[in-house]
Amino acid sequence: MNKAVLLDRDGTVIKEKPGVYLASPRGVKLYKNTLKALALFKKAGFKIFIVSNQSGVGRGYFGKAEVEAVNAKMLRLLSKAAKVQAVYYCPHAPDTPCGCRKPAPQMGLDIIKKYKIDAARSFVVGDKKSDIDFSRNIGMQSVLVLTGNGRAQQKKYGKNLGAGKVCADIYYAAKHIGKVLCKNI
Repeated sequence: MNKAVLLDRDGTVIKEKPGVYLASPRGVKLYKNTLKALALFKKAGFKIFIVSNQSGVGRGYFGKAEVEAVNAKMLRLLSKAAKVQAVYYCPHAPDTPCGCRKPAPQMGLDIIKKYKIDAARSFVVGDKKSDIDFSRNIGMQSVLVLTGNGRAQQKKYGKNLGAGKVCADIYYAAKHIGKVLCKNI
């Protein structure tokens, strides 16, 4: 069984302006510590996945082609540090019933099955409560990052957020995950 890290895209891996829907590859900007974090995940033997809600498609703001173009640019930038196994995203609007919109488990369950992932040794890293709930729904540990929507989510939900750990950004999440794994060996 493989260990994995499932990373939220907007606000975790790439910069996000809360309330703004990213539809152009020109807007893809990595956080300064993203590549260092991916290098740590790679060194620790994690399979890396991006798992994202892209409700702008379901809301009619842009199409799947724009999401794919943004993802392609992000993957080119990330490839400098590590290979991302796959990008999964839910294109549905929040009011559309589906099993894939985080915190629903379908994207995570598909990854676990297809890539033979050991959920107990794997993590979800994101900047929203939906990421934390998603981790619980697929049996993985969670880390909330304070980038993107993270600070606002922490303020809004407090202890009810339920994050396993809160870190400043993806790099400190990677360092935390490395320490957790060392303790569990």
